[in-house]
Order: sequence, then C-alpha cells, then structure tokens
Amino acid sequence: MHDSASPDSRLLPHSGFVVVCGKPNVGKSTLMNRILGEKIAIVSPKPQTTRLRQLGIYTHEDVQAIFVDTPGIHQPRNDLGEFMVQVAATAMQDADVILFVVDMTTPPDAEDQRVAALIGEARRGSKPVPVVIALNKLDRVPAEHVLPHSEAYRALIPDAEWTAISAAKGNGVETLLKQVIAPLPEGPLYYPEDQLSDLSLREIVAEIVREKVLLHIEHEIPHAVAVDVEEFVERSPTLTYVRVVIYVERDSHKGILIGKGGEMLKKIGASARADMETLLGTKVYLEPWVKVLKNWRKDETMLRRLGYRLKK
Repeated sequence: MHDSASPDSRLLPHSGFVVVCGKPNVGKSTLMNRILGEKIAIVSPKPQTTRLRQLGIYTHEDVQAIFVDTPGIHQPRNDLGEFMVQVAATAMQDADVILFVVDMTTPPDAEDQRVAALIGEARRGSKPVPVVIALNKLDRVPAEHVLPHSEAYRALIPDAEWTAISAAKGNGVETLLKQVIAPLPEGPLYYPEDQLSDLSLREIVAEIVREKVLLHIEHEIPHAVAVDVEEFVERSPTLTYVRVVIYVERDSHKGILIGKGGEMLKKIGASARADMETLLGTKVYLEPWVKVLKNWRKDETMLRRLGYRLKK
C-alpha cells in the first residue's frame, strides 16, 4: 500500500499568488527579476520605485508561482503614497504565500514592524497564510551582524520560513524559491508557460521611461514624475513610434528634466529607447515631452487619469 497523499499528489498542477512585500528599497523588484531571469520590474536605488501592483509569472513544469511585486510600505504623505500602501495591503489579503523581503544590513525599524503588522492582519483567519522571510543583501552585511540582525527579523514573524539571500548576486535565491513554491495549493496554471508579466507593452514602456528618470535625476523630483504613453504605433515590421508625456508638478522640475539645451531629456530618451528596442525587437522612434501637472499626487482625479485608482 502507499499513502494517497504521497508523491503522486504533487504530480497535479500547483499554482498560486506569492505577494512580495516589504518597506521601500529592500530589493523586492530586484529579487523578482532574479527569480524570473528577466527584467520585469523597474529597479533604482531610490525608495518607492514600484507604484503599481505588478505580476511576475514563474512557471516550471507543473508549478506556476505568480509573484505580485507590491509598492514599498511606508508612511504615506499624499494620495499617491496612500494608493501605494493600499495596493500592498490589499494584495496580501488574496495571497497564497507572503514573501516578506527585508534589508539585512540594518536591524528592523518602525517600517519593518509596520509591514509585519500588516502581514499579521492579513493572516487572521482559520488558516493563516504561509510566510517566507527573505533576509536580503547578505553580501553587504558584516559577519558580526548576520546573526543578530537575522534573529531580530525572524522574531517579527516567529512561525515564518526564512532564508538569507543576495538578490543582486543570486546567492540563496534557489533555496528561497523552493520554500515559496512548497506551500502552493493544487490548481490550474493561470497563464501560458512563456508569459512573464501581466503588464501591457504600453505599461512596460511607460515604466521604462520612469525608470530612466529615476536613474538620471536626483532628489525629490523623480517621485513627482508620472509617465503617460499617448501613442504607440507599429509603423512597419522594423519601426515602432512611441510618444510619451512625462508629467511633473512644477515649472522648475520641468526645466531640470529637460536640462540645458535639452541634454537631460536626450539622455533619458536615449537610454529608454535602447531598452524599448530590446523589448520590442524593432527600432524605436521615441518622442518624449515634458508637461506640468501641478500637485497631481494629491489629486484623486489626476491619479485615476494616470492609472492610479484609489479604493476608499
């Protein structure tokens, strides 16, 4: 005789949603890109880079893990910030697994504790959602801090699985992936095996432009930037025309973004165009414009127009 719940049951498809959460700038998007083997989520050294809920789809044989890359959880200062935190908190409610990413270079702070509290709220019920803690940036932690920092993070959610990793270098990611996949329930594969993201090409193009602004512009301006793709036209099998508008909140921001003689906008455009050509497999004629939309981050109507929909 053999146990009916033994190896045969794992031959059935398993799939589910893995919500990736944590405070800003701990490496959530870098980790998702590492797991998928492709650049799906934009990455920059600035916090609050991710604004929308974005899916990264990992499929291997009979397993499909749908990673939900959420905005960093922080204390919001405007409607956009409120929207970002709400996206993360709402995603946790529907998770099959919660992947809590932390920065091991420092001990837990108030923001980490806030994330842990939100996870606790999402796990209330008859069957708590499994949690895996990714102790990230192991490659940058002095040896004497590894144990005390890891113990402090593990104490936030004592029953969670955990692994120390370096998302940037790939160390420990394979072990982490096994921990994340193990609790996924039986279920159909929701997406085709070759699909890596749920974002449309227009959305990815907008995110590429915003990433380049984040990488080229310092200080507060990047967080006051939104990108709208006004035109996306395949003019021939070898040429795609893209017209984007980069919105900022102040005239002074517009001047900085354009730069002297248009040099900064040219740099941003050239860098974005190169990534778009890799993505689309065609030459790209990119026409970027910069417009002022005063205080758009505090205006619900403008947030909805730009794709950020608040739920009250």
